[in-house]
Amino acid sequence: MMKVIFDDHFHFHHNSVARRSLSPDPDHHGRLQTDSRVRWARQQRVLSRKKRDLITIPESFSTADPQTSDAPSPSSASKRETSSKREFHTRVKGRPRSTDMRFVLNDPKWPHMWYLNRGGGLDMNVIPAWREGVTGRGVVVTILDDGLETDHPDLVSNYDPMASYDVNSHDSDPQPRYDMIDSNRHGTRCAGEVAATANNTLCAVGVAYDASVGGVRMLDGDVTDAVEARSLSLNPQHVDIYSASWGPDDDGKTVDGPGELATRAFIEGVTKGRNGKGSIFVWASGNGGREHDNCNCDGYTNSIWTLSISSATERGEVPWYSEMCSSTLAATYSSGAVLEKQVVTTDLHHSCTTSHTGTSASAPLAAGICALALQANKELTWRDMQHIVVRTARPERLSTGGEWRVNGVGRNVSHSFGYGLLDAAGMVRMARSWRTVPPQRRCELAASIPQRSVPPKSSISIRLDVGACPGVNYLEHVQARVSLSAARRGDLRIALTSPAGTRVTLLTPRPHDTSRAGFNSWPFMSVHMWGESPLGEWLLEVSNEGRYMAGPLSQWELIFYGTETPPQENDASPEITQPSGVPDWSRAHDNVPVPQDPPEEIKHNSIDDDLALVWHDSHAIREESPVFNSNSQAIGSGCATHAVQAPHRCLECAKGLHLYDGRCYLHCPDGTYAGEILERTSRRRNLTVLETGPAVIKRQGDVTASEALDMEPNNYTTPLICLPCHYTCATCVGPHNSQCSSCLDDAQIYNLTDVEPKFYCYPNIVLPQISDANWHYRVNVILSIILFFSGLIVIYTVNTCWKKTFGNNYKDNIKVAYQELAVDDKHHSALEIEEEIKKAIINASESESEDDLRL
Repeated sequence: MMKVIFDDHFHFHHNSVARRSLSPDPDHHGRLQTDSRVRWARQQRVLSRKKRDLITIPESFSTADPQTSDAPSPSSASKRETSSKREFHTRVKGRPRSTDMRFVLNDPKWPHMWYLNRGGGLDMNVIPAWREGVTGRGVVVTILDDGLETDHPDLVSNYDPMASYDVNSHDSDPQPRYDMIDSNRHGTRCAGEVAATANNTLCAVGVAYDASVGGVRMLDGDVTDAVEARSLSLNPQHVDIYSASWGPDDDGKTVDGPGELATRAFIEGVTKGRNGKGSIFVWASGNGGREHDNCNCDGYTNSIWTLSISSATERGEVPWYSEMCSSTLAATYSSGAVLEKQVVTTDLHHSCTTSHTGTSASAPLAAGICALALQANKELTWRDMQHIVVRTARPERLSTGGEWRVNGVGRNVSHSFGYGLLDAAGMVRMARSWRTVPPQRRCELAASIPQRSVPPKSSISIRLDVGACPGVNYLEHVQARVSLSAARRGDLRIALTSPAGTRVTLLTPRPHDTSRAGFNSWPFMSVHMWGESPLGEWLLEVSNEGRYMAGPLSQWELIFYGTETPPQENDASPEITQPSGVPDWSRAHDNVPVPQDPPEEIKHNSIDDDLALVWHDSHAIREESPVFNSNSQAIGSGCATHAVQAPHRCLECAKGLHLYDGRCYLHCPDGTYAGEILERTSRRRNLTVLETGPAVIKRQGDVTASEALDMEPNNYTTPLICLPCHYTCATCVGPHNSQCSSCLDDAQIYNLTDVEPKFYCYPNIVLPQISDANWHYRVNVILSIILFFSGLIVIYTVNTCWKKTFGNNYKDNIKVAYQELAVDDKHHSALEIEEEIKKAIINASESESEDDLRL
């Protein structure tokens, strides 16, 4: 069975292959992988993806559990709660606190929808937009979740089948699967927040109650990269907004994000969706606050392509479940503590609920508000929407517990709330007069730094002077791509300070994260520098709050996204901080030309040409780029196949040459080792295939990719590529940390065992400790051997003495017995003689025991 993901990507299911098996079945996969017309293939594996609603709310959590941060905060939760009540009354002083009775609907739950009708700046400010006739009409929103009750009476009039699909069951009906506990109610609840019909005497009211709503059933089954990609790319010319209230585990120890196909779906969406204006992806920021999770470790909310939304309680506080991170753009109201109100929406079995919770409830509210803005201006691009959110969000009704700061252009911003509460009416009014932002530009700068370790209970600081950033004068998103190892990843804290003085926390300590994996080119993203200039000195601070050695920090790159000209005509130029001294930075990929202007019809949605070819690197955890030496020069004429969109980038090398980073090498550069491009074994049946088309690679042949399943493997030679070494190795013979052949300047190669050669690279600072440990180990081994042989000698000596003592007694007893028998006149049988001997021995033993007791 074959399903289309993109135009040139296909998802294959083989019915005769076991879904889960202890042994691989590589035959079917090998036929695809070795076929000359298949460029790329990956075995699909099940991912852990969780809905971001809450089953129970602990009574002990009245506000957000205190999380370690850089900004000052009250010393205790009780103080914070007391001050928050005082602040709440201060914020509403002089404002009407009752329901806005001037706008009355006959939906029975409307009076309970406090987050829409409280008035006085204490709601999402949707009523003024409704009064102006903006209700979401003509906008299509789809809910990526566990299904949608399509015949719900409060949703049926707005249901859009063209925005719906069942990816789990491969049909067009997203109806949820019912069970005893209604575990698949999540999608129907989210849909009601967006588009529940107004004034129909039923249940509740959606924020965009005239918008069309659809559902994608994709969470009620095995979630793979291909499942996510198909969901994110559903009918992108029809669907305007995708709302997702799920993500990787919010357990405080997971670092995960979209895979290769899902990342490709995001890029396809923002570049081609909505006829080039870009699909709008709204994402829930996560519910891992109690676990001290950080949403920058979630590659979905940490993405530049998603509009990440957090929550605020009824009183404007940080909820106990909320995560803090620098990628959150804004917030909406949602649930709080036990006695605080929750969100009203539709539920399964044609019912209604007043207990929708978590950031799951925030993302659909934000999607509905974005739908209102889109109705006001259908020409808004995906970046326009983010600009409007930044400019209209309201921080003044939220608690100072959100730890607010003022960035370099004077905007208030918070790690908990982003730029503040979404303002529906404000977004609608700004959208009407909005001028499309200039093309997105991107420049990437890499710090030239020696690899540095971070000792326990200490920190290191690295500065990067940016003297030029071609094409980017007004920042939007900033990514800090970091490669850093750690004995315990959860002990790390990472902060970034811009030239304008805006300091953001990219990563907070996570007590549950005991992983030793570290971060490999993870792109920590921040929206806090929005509107600032990239020029000047940037400061990266890495703290190790644990008791184990961390590091080395082997990579730090800054990736700036923004515009060359002001986003709007009246925008002031950002203040530029001049760099001091000689710039300590270098252009990464300096062979890549500055992108030219795209065609006029999609000029506002420009993305670098290279991005479409390296999309799998954007959020997947990849290895660091090695440092090339003089012996590993690229072969200019060795490329067999070039990319059409970027002719300087090679896709396949001539026979005998190695492909690395779009170039061909005779020998792999330092930091890499020679390998093969295709994996030969796999453990799951789902295989995703990229078919090579004429627009990318010129090949001959009339057989389609789907026929490759029935073909025998050919003699196609596996291309050679250079794969990254372990981050501790300068050069290596394999991917593991025990396969180093040489080390970097601050480390030495070391073989821990004499039994099997395993060569590790250890920092010079820890070598004395390793030597001491090895010395103690050898001493212990020697002592153990000595004790072993000493024990054998003692046992032998004791055994010899015993034999001498008891052997002589035995002989004496036998003699006594025979003497007694000799004086006896009678003739004895053999048995009688034997009994007499035994008695003599027993008597002799008893007499010896009595002598011992006397002694």
